Amino acid sequence: MSAEAAADVAAVESVNQEFYAAFEHADLDRMSAVWGTDENGYEIGCVHPGWPLLRGRSEVLRSWALIMANTPYIQFVLTDVQVRVFGDVAVLTCAENILTAGEAGESSFAAGGRVVSTNTFTRTPDGWRLWLHHGSPVLQGEVDEDEES
Repeated sequence: MSAEAAADVAAVESVNQEFYAAFEHADLDRMSAVWGTDENGYEIGCVHPGWPLLRGRSEVLRSWALIMANTPYIQFVLTDVQVRVFGDVAVLTCAENILTAGEAGESSFAAGGRVVSTNTFTRTPDGWRLWLHHGSPVLQGEVDEDEES
């Protein structure tokens, strides 16, 4: 991998980490800074697990505000992170291993499950920005490759 390609991968990974940090800290300003803008007829998009496709910056950020307002605690441990850069577009796939807490004031924690995500970024004059987030819940344990269907 060339030095330029490695720098792009590192930059995309950094923006991706900021995306999850913004969510963990319920910081809508940070979340807003991570996302790209609607321009040239293209809208940003987001699919939260179990939700329909949301299109447009205002609709996407409104959804994050709603989720953050109703999530007392969330923490992500990302695994299986892979980044591919194709010119001015980068695709990052990962598994979100989620830890959540009950209502505010409760001290008990519970595993929140696992989501596989695809985050697509575009290169902008201000750096890499999130263009599409798609999260799908993992509803069962991983399939053993040796198992027969």
